[in-house]
Amino acid sequence: MTTERWPPLPYEAWKDTYATLHMWTQVVGKVALAQGPPLNHSWGVAFQVTPRGLATRTLRHGVRSFTMEFDFIGHRLVVRTSDGDERALALRPRTVADFYREVMALLAEMDLPVRIWPVAVEVPAPIRLDQDTRHASYDPEYAGRAFRILAEVERVLTGARCSFVGKCSPVHFFWGAFDLAVTRFSGRVAPPREGPAFMREAYSQEVISHGFWPGSGPVLEPAFYAYAVPEPRGFKEAPVRPAAAYYHRELGEFILPYEAVRTAASPDEEILAFVDSTYERGADLARWDRAALER
Repeated sequence: MTTERWPPLPYEAWKDTYATLHMWTQVVGKVALAQGPPLNHSWGVAFQVTPRGLATRTLRHGVRSFTMEFDFIGHRLVVRTSDGDERALALRPRTVADFYREVMALLAEMDLPVRIWPVAVEVPAPIRLDQDTRHASYDPEYAGRAFRILAEVERVLTGARCSFVGKCSPVHFFWGAFDLAVTRFSGRVAPPREGPAFMREAYSQEVISHGFWPGSGPVLEPAFYAYAVPEPRGFKEAPVRPAAAYYHRELGEFILPYEAVRTAASPDEEILAFVDSTYERGADLARWDRAALER
C-alpha cells in the first residue's frame, strides 16, 4: 500500500472497487444495525476509523460482544469477540452475493448468528445484497489509498471540531452514503423533513455537516462537502475558502475537490479553511449562538 499521506484517487481507476466496497460495507453495516445500540442520528451504526481500516462499534450478542473490521492493510474482514475468538475473510475480488454468504456463514460458525434486511440503501437503484452478482471488484492498491485518505481526513476533521463545545458527532463513516462525516448542532429543533424515518430523525435538529466521500452521483471525483440543514437564506451565495471550493446547486452543498486539496502546499490548511469558512457563514446566517457553542 502507498505510504503517501494524500495519494491520488482517480475515480475512473477505482470506481469498480468503490462500488463493490460500498455494497460490502452495507452487509457489515446492516449487522451493526441489527445488533448495535440505537444511538441518536444513527451514530450507533456508523463505522469508526482505526489504525488499519474501518470498524463497527462494539456490538452485543447475548452475553458476548464482538466487532467487525475492514482491515485495509492486511486486506481482511476481521471479526473479534469478547471471549477471544478471532476469524477473518480475505478481501479479494468476489461478488457481493458471495461476500454476503461468507460473512453470514462466518458469524454463524462463531455462534453469532445475525439476520439482516439484505437490501442496499441510499443508492439510486437498490439491489438485494444476497443476489448482487454485478459488483465483484477489489483492487487492494486503491482500497488502501482510499483508507489512507480517510485516516488523514479523520485526523484533520477531529482537530477542526475541538473548538466547538456544543453537541457534535464523532468523525465517523456512514456506510449508506459511503462518506466520512462530522456534524455540529445548534441546539435548536429543525422544521420537519420528508424522507425515510432515519433521515427525518437525523435532521430533526439544526445542523452544519462536513465530510468527505470518494465520488458519487453528480460529482464523479473524490471531494469534501459542507451543508447546512435547514439551509439559511444567502448560504449558497456566501464567500467561502479556499478558492477551489464552490456551491453545487444540484446537491445543495459546498464542494471542495480532493485533487485541489492533495496538490496544495498544505492540504491540512485547505481542509481547515473549507470547514471553518463554511461553518462560520452557515452559523452566522442561521443566527446560531456562537458565543455559547464555541471556545
